[in-house]
Amino acid sequence: MNRHIDFFAQNPFKPAPSYRKRAPFKTIWLSGAAALALLAGEPASVAFAQEQDIPNASKADISLNPSEAAKPVSAADSASGISPAAEAEPDKSAAPAKSEMAPDAGATGNAASDYRSPGGQAGDPAATASIPGEPHIAPAHDAASAEESVETVPLKTMADPAKAEQTEPSVETAAKPVLPDLIHAALEKLVFSEAKPPHAAETQKTREALAAFYTMQDFKPLWTVDGQPTLAAKTIAGRLSHAPDDGLDLVSVPDLQAKSDEERVKADIAFSEAVIAYGLEASGNRVDPKAISSLIGDRPAVAEPFDILSSVYAAGDGAGNVLLSFNPPQKAYRDLRDKLAEMRRERTPVARQPIPTGPELTVGMRDPRVTLIRARFGLDVQQSSSSEELVYDTRVAAAVAGFQKTNGLPASGVLTARTIAALSGGQPSRLENEILANMERWRWMPRDMGETYIAVNVPDFTVSIIKDDQVLTRHRVVVGKPDTPTPIFSNKMQYLIVNPYWNVPQSIIRKEFLPKAGGDLSYLSEHGWQVSSNHGQLTVRQPPGEKNALGRIKFLFPNDYAVYLHDTPSRALFASAKRAFSHGCVRVDQPFSFAETVLNHSWSEQRLKSLIGSSERYINLPAPLPIHIEYFTTYVDEAGRLQLRDDLYGYSHKVKIALGLER
Repeated sequence: MNRHIDFFAQNPFKPAPSYRKRAPFKTIWLSGAAALALLAGEPASVAFAQEQDIPNASKADISLNPSEAAKPVSAADSASGISPAAEAEPDKSAAPAKSEMAPDAGATGNAASDYRSPGGQAGDPAATASIPGEPHIAPAHDAASAEESVETVPLKTMADPAKAEQTEPSVETAAKPVLPDLIHAALEKLVFSEAKPPHAAETQKTREALAAFYTMQDFKPLWTVDGQPTLAAKTIAGRLSHAPDDGLDLVSVPDLQAKSDEERVKADIAFSEAVIAYGLEASGNRVDPKAISSLIGDRPAVAEPFDILSSVYAAGDGAGNVLLSFNPPQKAYRDLRDKLAEMRRERTPVARQPIPTGPELTVGMRDPRVTLIRARFGLDVQQSSSSEELVYDTRVAAAVAGFQKTNGLPASGVLTARTIAALSGGQPSRLENEILANMERWRWMPRDMGETYIAVNVPDFTVSIIKDDQVLTRHRVVVGKPDTPTPIFSNKMQYLIVNPYWNVPQSIIRKEFLPKAGGDLSYLSEHGWQVSSNHGQLTVRQPPGEKNALGRIKFLFPNDYAVYLHDTPSRALFASAKRAFSHGCVRVDQPFSFAETVLNHSWSEQRLKSLIGSSERYINLPAPLPIHIEYFTTYVDEAGRLQLRDDLYGYSHKVKIALGLER
């Protein structure tokens, strides 16, 4: 199967002589199979047979544009070093002499394995030569030089053995392959080996990026000099070894201090693969938000494999920091990472021996395990009787409850099986997994959230306006019910409306209004609602007023979900701890105070309230303000405390399953 591999597509500054064959006034692009065949030194007919999927092709089957043989050479073709003879069936009388076709092996070294001429590099077309029976390809810098005889070196051939005897040096004189040759061969094998599902496409893309970048570097090792790791490689290795700090799941760091050339090549390529794998995971390729919910509009900006490798390699001694930068840059993400590290440092086995499993313990019960629990929390028995050590008293229960709260368990004070497992250090705590799931969701967020922005955290039931990582104001909100969830996405708020109309969504008309009214909505008209039919579709509109479902003000921003922030006449709902009551929109407590901050104090709260009336009043924001409707079940507050919230829509659980943290 042919695969298209344009190793040079992402580097317009370096020509691709081994990847293109130029005819006069025409470029012939080769597929991956044909291109690598030419890179490997196979005859043009074999390469073009792979390009066209023609079996058993020979020079008689395929020619290179013989009709254009007599045409003059264009400037582009001249620069490429391809003469018109490369596109035509050669005239026998003009065929190169045998001395041009096969110079003495002793003068050229191992031309078969390290095909380079005294003035060229391995793989350089200027150093390659014609194949017996194939069109001659010679450098053509100008009309005069095109006619001169040029000494050339034969490429490897897969033609008949007789030709091979003329062009291949003997085994005895063959030199040991150099590292670029070994890297070239390893990449060729890697690119054309079958990538296995479920991530076959991503794997193939990574392999092609590797081949492209190593080709640009003339197949030299990237991470070692004279067999020793470079300083850049050492900084990268340090970052790779700390991948778990960012919740990343990578294999062990390849050892670059290999002994044999083959091991060095394998390690160098594996190291490059590890760099790409880190960059992909750090930028968010592990979990597709669409697989969690169709109402999540956020999409991670996953880095391209080629860009990861090229930017890290170009950073030199700063390569480790560049690799780290593929993680989210937000302070909230870094705070979670620090809390994760803190938890892992403090997580130690509860006692010197595991706490045995057994029945749940509540206050007043006696059990031998209580002694271990007391030792874990440093609790001394206040009574003189040693038998009291076995009592699960209120002090023990309080210590257990505190441990449960810290580790994301129900803070009941009851010694449950999950609590025993966490106390014994036998498994990561639920809270640790929750932190990891939230860190992963941060990878979905825009890298640049804005200097000043609005953040609605759905599980926290709050909306905040944040400037330079500082909270300017925070308000309680009501969000969508679990069966009508608030969508998760980012956009920019553009304007607000005082005294808004409410255009009732069709879903609410169908599911709520019509069933309640028995199909007759005339009662709404009697109460001032506007009921009409538009092209056979029933429409309902509520005019501005105190009883309007949107209250006295709403905040608008473009989105595909028809949701917005707004006031509400049902203000008593803000007193509830869990405020999931809406159809998807976000209701804001003290909305006019919120509006003043949104408008950057260009309008005061009192001035805005003075507009309250019966007609809509539009007010544009001084500048569009980014708004991010988020879903974070754990975060670090302004006081440095870790906060945990319920998984309202089950998104966090699904992310943990996708990451392999839960079943």
